[in-house]
Amino acid sequence: MALIPAVVERKTKAHVPWGAKAVTTLVFLILYVPLLTLIVYSFFDPVTGEWSSRWYVEALYDESLRKAVTMSMIVGFWCTLGATLLGTTAALALERTQFVGKKVLDALTLVPLVVPEIVFGLSLLIWFVALRLSLGTISIVLAHITFSFSYVIITVRTRLHDFDMSLEEAARDLGASSWQTFWKVTFPLIFPAILSGALMAFTLSFDDFLITFFTSGVANDTLPVKLYAMIKFGISPKINALSTLILFATIVLVLLAFRPKRKAKVVEAEAETSQEDSSIRLTA
Repeated sequence: MALIPAVVERKTKAHVPWGAKAVTTLVFLILYVPLLTLIVYSFFDPVTGEWSSRWYVEALYDESLRKAVTMSMIVGFWCTLGATLLGTTAALALERTQFVGKKVLDALTLVPLVVPEIVFGLSLLIWFVALRLSLGTISIVLAHITFSFSYVIITVRTRLHDFDMSLEEAARDLGASSWQTFWKVTFPLIFPAILSGALMAFTLSFDDFLITFFTSGVANDTLPVKLYAMIKFGISPKINALSTLILFATIVLVLLAFRPKRKAKVVEAEAETSQEDSSIRLTA
């Protein structure tokens, strides 16, 4: 009986037109040249023509900047906590239950995504004044939760929409209660979506300027508001140095976040290579 040789598929690179390469290169230049310029000018003072790394030291020891960064971190933490809890529970309610007014509530969750920030910030300011709520850390946190929890809802609902309900049914058949089923089955499977929504909420909170500007009051500046106030008197290398530090911290966090996925891809590629080698040896 003749052996039929196995066909080993080899991945071939598709031909990319030069126009697509040029457009891609142009897009990357537009995105990253400003960042490289920021890094260069964090060491260079165009007024005096001085090259120095002392701007990083001044940025780290500037009391007002440290206070602004601390305020942004505090607001970001409480905003992330509140938006994640509200967004996750709302996503579960909207995806798993039926009640009167669900479609209306479902549509209202999208309002913070489409309303211009300046309108949203002004409406929150008027609302806080009507409630006689003092503008400060609490008002900033409430404002940030209001516009960021919608992103958590969308992220978690996307995962719940594709959730395999037979897993929960199997857990209940094995005697697990509703509480045990949620924490042992549902929560671990939707946790990546919850984490993604939480990171998005923190990023939006840390980066927000307009809504914070309307709801911060006096002497409660977050980092974006503080930088805006400093830029009014000219762009200092100290601002560029602080922005560069934040940029590198973000890059490190991104690399750490994608490290497990990169390892998994390497292991998968090695497994495919060994499988192909085995197929070649069997057909030899």
